[in-house]
Amino acid sequence: MPICSWGTLWRVFRDVLVAYLLVLVVLMFFEDSMIFIPSPYPEGNWHPPGLRFEDVQFSSADGTLLHGWYLPHEKAHGAVLFCHGNAGNITHREEILWRLHDVSRVTVFIFDYRGYGRSKGKPNGAGVLADARAARDWLARREGLAPDRLILMGESIGGAVAVDLAAEKGARGLILESTFTSLRDVAAYHLPWLPVRHLMRTRLDSLAKIKDYHGPLLQSHGDSDTIVPYLFGERLFEAANEPKQFITFRGGDHNDLRGAAYYAKLGEFVAGLK
Repeated sequence: MPICSWGTLWRVFRDVLVAYLLVLVVLMFFEDSMIFIPSPYPEGNWHPPGLRFEDVQFSSADGTLLHGWYLPHEKAHGAVLFCHGNAGNITHREEILWRLHDVSRVTVFIFDYRGYGRSKGKPNGAGVLADARAARDWLARREGLAPDRLILMGESIGGAVAVDLAAEKGARGLILESTFTSLRDVAAYHLPWLPVRHLMRTRLDSLAKIKDYHGPLLQSHGDSDTIVPYLFGERLFEAANEPKQFITFRGGDHNDLRGAAYYAKLGEFVAGLK
């Protein structure tokens, strides 16, 4: 049986190490592209039948032109700023908008981060957070409210965006769906063989920020989530201040559409806010 020489073993080790380092470099270089997966215009249905909304254009702090849909409700329980997840664009949340408006009975402003839909630019962590602040300011002006009188809602990575806003200036209420403790935790879960915690520039550390929010919280998560583990949602909820409610969707995965009963519960939560 042939025995490998030390030279052969060293060459194998060297080749594996080089390949590993190349993977790290590629991941670092393409970090934003791996986190943010936008669908730029014209992808999506931009004229959904029956859905009444106002096209809105506004600018982020750096001048990037952004786009959103404003759906007013004549007898709204409140005004909701909706921060969507890392893929698609606002058109892919059509059914959610229907249910928020008709079942939950809220006014909704949904917007696209830079690079998504009709919004200009390219997405990155800092830019997405700045875009959300600009969207919050637009909605506050439109509704004639202080920013802390708006209801913030976020799904998945949008939950981290909503937590950032709530921790910064407060909110009348915070609604989180299928979100995480930090983006680094999610990356480490999916890539346990890489030191992603030390390499990632984009943190979105909701676990560290949520303690600075002191308003009502409604949080939900599917216990079969294959993208953001249910445990991450539980840990974030445990770190949050009271008053808070947690809804578990049995057998629910990350992108499952929530039923009408959930949106009725959401409407009750909003209606009960002070």
